[in-house]
Amino acid sequence: MHLKKSVVCMTVFLSTISAIINTSSGEDLDGAIEDYQRSLIKEETTGSNVVMIFKDGKRIYHKPVQSGLAGDKQIDEKTIFPVWSMSKPITTVAMLILHEEGKFDWNDEVSKFIPCFQRLTWKDGDEIRPCTKPLRIIHLMNHRSGWGYPQVENEIDIDGVPDVSFNSIYPNQTRFNDLQAFVEACANTPLAFEPGTQYLYGLNQGIQGRLIEIMSGLPLEEFLQTRIFEPLGMSDTGFSLTPEQRKRFQPLFINTGSLKGFTYLLDQMTYQPGSRAHFGDAGLVSTMEDYGRFCEMLVSDGKFRGKQIISSQSIATMTRKWAGGFPEEPNAFEPLKGHYNGFSLFVLKDPSQKETNVPQGIYGWAGYHNTHFWIDPKNRMFGLFMSRARPFNWEIPIGLRAKVYENLASP
Repeated sequence: MHLKKSVVCMTVFLSTISAIINTSSGEDLDGAIEDYQRSLIKEETTGSNVVMIFKDGKRIYHKPVQSGLAGDKQIDEKTIFPVWSMSKPITTVAMLILHEEGKFDWNDEVSKFIPCFQRLTWKDGDEIRPCTKPLRIIHLMNHRSGWGYPQVENEIDIDGVPDVSFNSIYPNQTRFNDLQAFVEACANTPLAFEPGTQYLYGLNQGIQGRLIEIMSGLPLEEFLQTRIFEPLGMSDTGFSLTPEQRKRFQPLFINTGSLKGFTYLLDQMTYQPGSRAHFGDAGLVSTMEDYGRFCEMLVSDGKFRGKQIISSQSIATMTRKWAGGFPEEPNAFEPLKGHYNGFSLFVLKDPSQKETNVPQGIYGWAGYHNTHFWIDPKNRMFGLFMSRARPFNWEIPIGLRAKVYENLASP
């Protein structure tokens, strides 16, 4: 009898201790993340910002931290951000959907669908030479096509690449009215090298957008809406802003030394309804809630609350090593040490290089105005950070992950 009572008391005691430890760990996690968010504001890296951490089917952290600065807006669940290059993983998923349906093969030549890519040229030093290797769809998927982004000096393109860096404002997003005009300009622009021979991050998903239109018979935005946004409930994600949505658009915090403050004058895209210049590499706007649903689908092996968007095999395809990281690929991003490149995704291969507490195999990407996400398959977790700030900074998500994994209750 006494033994049974002692066992019960010990069980209660251990349960109490466990609850205290878990509560303490949660509080430590919350405090560490919030302190980090506040430090970004104090150091003038961002204005108001918001973080979501999702694990095992539920949010374990979701909090906006407001800057309180003149010109800034308070972030809430309806705030809309331009996600820039976080458009790329969405376009990648669209391509994977069409690949699963047998619409194309990865090694298909792009000219099979877009004839203007039949005769490409590349720049060999000071000479322009005909390409001897065809441009294949896989080269667009893994950034080995040879098109980068324009190098801009005093707002003037200096390398002849079509202006898709959005450093100039055109009446209709860019100088292009639709994606066909865009791909024709690309086809007339010499590549940096023969297709497939090197890695160079660039405008590839913009070209994929036109492929999606041709293969599906739908405008890019309509395909994304029907096959991705509507099934995921991403009601505020798209290429344009209504007057009501524009009221919820976050201002840009810019801190470049010569410029500091909040503005809409550097939006760089018009987001006007009716445009068909929809760039799958950089054109989408979204909310924390919407993009969180996209991340939830990825962390759930392509399934979202009972709806299969893409297969787990497609997830494996998009996260396999298609190109090395820096310095294996000299054109890769140097701050992402220990990572390789998937389909427009970084994938962590060697945490000892820079992110020692982070598990191998996390993957994700970022946007030009400092939106960032990562997927953690091992812990069935994702992290999402949104702000609107320039200059871009790879260290923001790296610092956030350090706080998360140092304080996670069950790593």
